[in-house]
Amino acid sequence: MSEYSDTFRPAPGLRSPHLQSLLNSSALRRWVVGRRAAPLKSAQQEWLLSGGPGVRLVGHYSPQRDASRGLAVLLHGWEGSSQSNYILATGARLYGEGYDVFRLNFRDHGETHHLNEGIFHSCRLDEVIAALADMQRRGGFGAWALIGFSLGGNFALRIALHGARAGLDIRRTIAVCPVLNPANVLRAMEQGRRFYENYYVRKWARSMRIKQAHFPNLYEYDHWHRLPGLRERTRFMATRYYGYATLEQYFDGYAIDGERLAALAVPSLIVTAADDPVVPVADTQSLPANPLLELLVTRHGGHCGYISNWKLQSWVEDLIVRDLQDPA
Repeated sequence: MSEYSDTFRPAPGLRSPHLQSLLNSSALRRWVVGRRAAPLKSAQQEWLLSGGPGVRLVGHYSPQRDASRGLAVLLHGWEGSSQSNYILATGARLYGEGYDVFRLNFRDHGETHHLNEGIFHSCRLDEVIAALADMQRRGGFGAWALIGFSLGGNFALRIALHGARAGLDIRRTIAVCPVLNPANVLRAMEQGRRFYENYYVRKWARSMRIKQAHFPNLYEYDHWHRLPGLRERTRFMATRYYGYATLEQYFDGYAIDGERLAALAVPSLIVTAADDPVVPVADTQSLPANPLLELLVTRHGGHCGYISNWKLQSWVEDLIVRDLQDPA
């Protein structure tokens, strides 16, 4: 496993990890990304995928008009969607470079709350693998790339680890600021700037209200909304509805630190920032010495930020394109 540093050098005034993290999801960047993503969205088709018996997931497929350099599948983070700034921006860049692009929504993301009674949680790996197998079969895709951000990066690495059993033909995986140890991520948000925990509480609360509108009697929504913070809200759902005895058991169900990626057989790259305020960089120290797993740690970047300049261009998009064209 290789580790580097100082490869991302943001323009003056853009070094703050909080500014990096905020700018990436800002309305200003959404305006910039919206213009760049017009060709990607013009070409997109909505696909309803089978995630197994009774499970339906939605993705957006943008094929090239002419010859393609291959397929790139993008996975968003928690409470993001196929329409998130970083997904549209990365998809637009890859589409412009000649790749077909598929942007998958997890359950209860991207306004898909009505499709499944069961609620989303981060251990629902099998349905994502099944949906990608359905995508691969229907599109006749082979040797495709999988790219995920934050929780989507966590999913991407777990899919690369277990996807062969479903016949997934993944040639390369890239995980940007992936969640490695969920317990440490929660602790970092609780001990850091309150903005991050409050941001996710608001996003999750909005999602729960939408779920309640479609399935008003399935969950104890009112009680959940009265609980304080992410820890107690997550504990309640994990132990009441996700099928776990404790919060810690739930977190362990999707953690990928330690030796969990030792058997990874798909060439994979983890890109993360030493100043990430959400995902502690210390979690990378426990990753295994797997020759197929590369680690790139930058000094700056925040959480999935990597904004290079005041034109709001992204260094990580450049990195992804270079890596797919010439993987190490």
